[in-house]
Amino acid sequence: MLSLKRYIVCDVETSGLSPRHGGRVIEIGAVACEDGQIVEEFGTLINVDCSIHWAAERVHGISRRMLAGMPEPEEVWRAFQSFIGGCPVVAHNATFDAAFLRHEMTMLGMHMNNRFFCSLALSRKCLPHLPNHRLATVAQHLLGALPPTIRLHRALYDARLAAKIWMALDR
Repeated sequence: MLSLKRYIVCDVETSGLSPRHGGRVIEIGAVACEDGQIVEEFGTLINVDCSIHWAAERVHGISRRMLAGMPEPEEVWRAFQSFIGGCPVVAHNATFDAAFLRHEMTMLGMHMNNRFFCSLALSRKCLPHLPNHRLATVAQHLLGALPPTIRLHRALYDARLAAKIWMALDR
């Protein structure tokens, strides 16, 4: 299919549903992939000064208390920008992740011109028979039972899982 040589698979956990309504990235997880392998990882909670919507907290379990003492946004986004470089970025529901990532970078006067690919869209194209295309559903279909150590809706775990999905679909 696309056969990207080196790419980044990324996931974010957020304080709300949209950056236009004050939502912020509170956790970032990303893995660098080369030749069908995860070769590097990047992940951290972010000490963002914002409230976390109760529905978002219920999904990912990240509270304001957990963000205290974590790296500040500028430190995280500069390190993330260095990690991804000019590589293409894959995300499961890339429109959502890209909007948040670009918003965070723009607030700091940074730019993110990386090309995005969507594992959600690819799964819908390749696996139209699935009842839904949530990360866990697609992963279980392609990879079998998920290990008990997987913590869905935490950024680095979801990025790793999305990378495995992308690798399986992009054969």
